[in-house]
Amino acid sequence: MITFERFNLDNGLRVLFHKEPTTPMAVVNVLYDVGARDEDPQQTGFAHLFEHLMFGGSVHIPDFDAPLQAAGGQSNAFTSNDITNYYDVLPAQNLDTALWLESDRMLSLAFTPKSLEVQRQVVIEEFKQRYLNQPYGDAWLHLRPLAYQKHPYRWATIGKNIKHIQDATMSDVRDFFKKHYHPGNAILCIVGNFELATIKEKVNFYFSDIPSQPKSARKLSPEPPQKKFRIKTIQRKVPASSFYYAFQMGKRLDQDYYLSDLLSDHMGNEKTGILFTELQRKKKLVSEITAYITGSIDNGLFVISGKINPKRSLSELDAVLWPLLDQYKSKKMSQSALRELILKLQTAKAFQDQGLLSRAMNLSFFELLGSAELINQESARFENIQTKDLQTYAQQLLDKNRCSLLQIQAQ
Repeated sequence: MITFERFNLDNGLRVLFHKEPTTPMAVVNVLYDVGARDEDPQQTGFAHLFEHLMFGGSVHIPDFDAPLQAAGGQSNAFTSNDITNYYDVLPAQNLDTALWLESDRMLSLAFTPKSLEVQRQVVIEEFKQRYLNQPYGDAWLHLRPLAYQKHPYRWATIGKNIKHIQDATMSDVRDFFKKHYHPGNAILCIVGNFELATIKEKVNFYFSDIPSQPKSARKLSPEPPQKKFRIKTIQRKVPASSFYYAFQMGKRLDQDYYLSDLLSDHMGNEKTGILFTELQRKKKLVSEITAYITGSIDNGLFVISGKINPKRSLSELDAVLWPLLDQYKSKKMSQSALRELILKLQTAKAFQDQGLLSRAMNLSFFELLGSAELINQESARFENIQTKDLQTYAQQLLDKNRCSLLQIQAQ
């Protein structure tokens, strides 16, 4: 059980505090409710660009990293299709440094032409190195628009193409910041050995004067149910042909998510999963294969992916895979196998929650989903799953008409 306190500032900032008396360290986590799904289809990659821009100096602080490092701390951030998350880890006695830094960049970024140009080039170079010039790097640039026809999940966090970042103007950047990076669109979580009164005093001192702003209404095009199998094959100079079977699944808070998590873990385990056992170890069709879920806030994807062995073909794999998946639809998983899966997931979650940073990020994320209390309800949602539930769900999920297949054919 993870305990926490919650309070709000008048400007709309939501604050969570988790007291951890056993550590001399502290975590300050700021989650902004903005991701790639909130971008204009003609101006994609902005949320990721801001992940970099937010370290480029703010109105009173020219260098974010220098004061934090001087205080013995470190920071980082990540962007997804749903959120942008910034975090600082530092000695507890230097908590003020992190709060000062985070509040100043929430108040206003510097927005200098130099900062924009530097970070623009960083993002463009990342686009080239990670997505365009790396084997299989552009797979999700093709898979997303294949699997999503309407919802903005149809583009990756890096953006649709480099041109959107190349053409970004100072006005574009300022407008995006004003719309999304303000107290009413943020969740601040602090973890460490403090008293609630101290945290309230410090948070009020650093954040209460930041102007409030109404939270923008999110109007996303829902993804319609897929009713026909989709396939796309691209030719690439890659070491081996690869494949990505993506099935439509539910939202993060749907029961579908928990069923998908269990199924993917059972199916895709790299040592004992049915995909490894049948397709890699026995039939020697693939050199690697796994199953996983995207875990998106809105409807996500259940993905089976891997690489084909030399002298074997993608069509051979396809012919064998579907009958294998039908086994999940035709018979129930054993009770002992289900129990083992649930215990494994619960153990992994308990281990993850040992880390201060994981606790801070998870509390923030569940607060965004609806309530931080949800963090303590995850285990129970797995416990309530029965073998018949998994079979019924597999019959719905593993329908070929709900699948989008991307094949990368080695030249």
